[in-house]
Amino acid sequence: MKKSSKGIVAGLIMGSILMGSLPAMAGSTWDPRINAREQRQQARIQQGIQSGQLTPREAYRLERQQSRIAATENRMKADGVLTRGERAKLTRMQNRASNDIYRLKHNGRTAR
Repeated sequence: MKKSSKGIVAGLIMGSILMGSLPAMAGSTWDPRINAREQRQQARIQQGIQSGQLTPREAYRLERQQSRIAATENRMKADGVLTRGERAKLTRMQNRASNDIYRLKHNGRTAR
């Protein structure tokens, strides 16, 4: 083979390798926003427990809600793809959980 045709072949091979990895990157289950939000909400619950803004029963309910969101996320990711619709559903679940955290932390009940 000539030197120039070796470069072309190498370029074609590299291009096919890169193109082959694109579907894997496009259908990823990794979403840093979802994970970061789960961590922030968990921190808010812990802060509410430590400050006494959340009663033990309220904290238990919020923790269960977070567990259900995590379980739903795991089921959605089981096929290896997290679709736009699944992300939207997780966002709605997290929005509701965030509102519940706020509401329960500010309802005037305190841990004794």
